[in-house]
Amino acid sequence: MEKLVYLVWKRDAERIESFREALIERCAPRLLGHGALALTVNVSDLLDQVGRKSPLVIGEGRTLSASVSLWLDSLDSRAPIEAELGALGQRVAGYLVTESVPLHCPDRTWADGERSPGVTLWTAFPKPDRISDEEFYARWHGSHTPLSFEIHPLWEYVRNAVARPLTTGAPPYRAIVEERFRTLDDLTDPMRFFGSAENVQRVLADIATFSELEQMNTAPMSEWIIKSC
Repeated sequence: MEKLVYLVWKRDAERIESFREALIERCAPRLLGHGALALTVNVSDLLDQVGRKSPLVIGEGRTLSASVSLWLDSLDSRAPIEAELGALGQRVAGYLVTESVPLHCPDRTWADGERSPGVTLWTAFPKPDRISDEEFYARWHGSHTPLSFEIHPLWEYVRNAVARPLTTGAPPYRAIVEERFRTLDDLTDPMRFFGSAENVQRVLADIATFSELEQMNTAPMSEWIIKSC
């Protein structure tokens, strides 16, 4: 099986609520019908609650509408998936990724198809040209992941390392990350998210070793596990 991640931007005039309804209630069943073996969507419907000028909302995270993750037996059969997502929004960017889950949700109680409790901090970023692949993964996986576990009140942590883009014009991301928190306050309250002012500086300094802050993209999102693996 192969994992694909698609980023979808809604049409400018469409409200996020109607886009969310179309994605979850109409598009998602079609994706399953086209062979998706598992399907999770994160929808950017929390910007009004968090604040569009929040430091949690950076770059293309301000405009991204959804991140759609799915598994297929083979990416060769992705054409109808991309057609469905292309009809849903005005722009789609797709990636083949390798998934790593350093932290699984330990106490899931809700069924497939329901909105997951809590909130996702979605993040994507390219690899800086100044460092090698080896250093990029060593810092992202070997340094930043343990630091995140130490500092942040994480509930689940999903890392997607991008193997290659699948659609023309897709941003050159090398990492797509989903950090799950039990409550919105865990994410938006700086003392709950970082624990101390010192930790803010530790996180920023660590990020700077494997990414460029001005090229990072983040957004808070709501999650729906349409079909579990």
